[in-house]
Amino acid sequence: MGPPWLVADDLWERIEPLLPVRERRLRFPGRLPLDDRKCLQGILFVLHTGIQWEWLPQELGFGSGMTCWRRLRDWNEAGVWDRLHLVLLSELHRAGELDWSRAVIDGSHRQVRRGGPKTRPSPVDRGRPGSKHHVITDGRGTPLAIALTGGNRHDVTQLLPLVDAIPHVRGKRGRPRHQPDRLYADRGYDYDKYRRLLWQRGIKPVIARRGVPHGSGLGTVRWVVERTNAWFHGFRRLRIRWDIRDDIHEAFLKLACCIITYRRVRALC
Repeated sequence: MGPPWLVADDLWERIEPLLPVRERRLRFPGRLPLDDRKCLQGILFVLHTGIQWEWLPQELGFGSGMTCWRRLRDWNEAGVWDRLHLVLLSELHRAGELDWSRAVIDGSHRQVRRGGPKTRPSPVDRGRPGSKHHVITDGRGTPLAIALTGGNRHDVTQLLPLVDAIPHVRGKRGRPRHQPDRLYADRGYDYDKYRRLLWQRGIKPVIARRGVPHGSGLGTVRWVVERTNAWFHGFRRLRIRWDIRDDIHEAFLKLACCIITYRRVRALC
């Protein structure tokens, strides 16, 4: 196997039809634009290694860091990563490899170096600026939706937005599936109000109670989301937030979500 930033042919076959078509000027068209596949490999190189855009090695042939940055911005605005994620989830669902019997939700704190939107003083890091990654997975740890907030936002505030952000995933037959049967969460989500709202959506809440002896008994099912968080933070660019613009950091998050789901497709389908 080659480096992780090299785009496999089967992955590129899924991505290429989703990319927006760039119109070229008839008069003074200038140089030909850099190949999209090479730009994507440059973006993945930054995501995996965590280097700054301006340090992207030119000898790799991925173009300049600014070119790759613009493509990441434009593709995120065009919804490429959301559609790619849905394509990959649909493949897993058709193969029967999505566990809709339960979902697991959790959040993780990340340090911020340069400030920007969706950064706030973090109560778990001595008031230093921070952001939070919130993720909801199926029962096997496949990410279904992800969100970015400021470091002072309570995890429970993203419970319903993440549940509602799960896409409608089509299978071989029947209606698209978009919500699990049960939702597992730790004590940070222990609010009766949100339990009632989950019941109204037809989802059974299984949430640990505060003020009880340690050991919620949910560890046998909650470990999958902890593992998924570890997968996300295996991408060095996501361990510390360097991007001032929140849309760029969210684009990296969504791209990482697609890569993790693609790995699940390769392993299970």
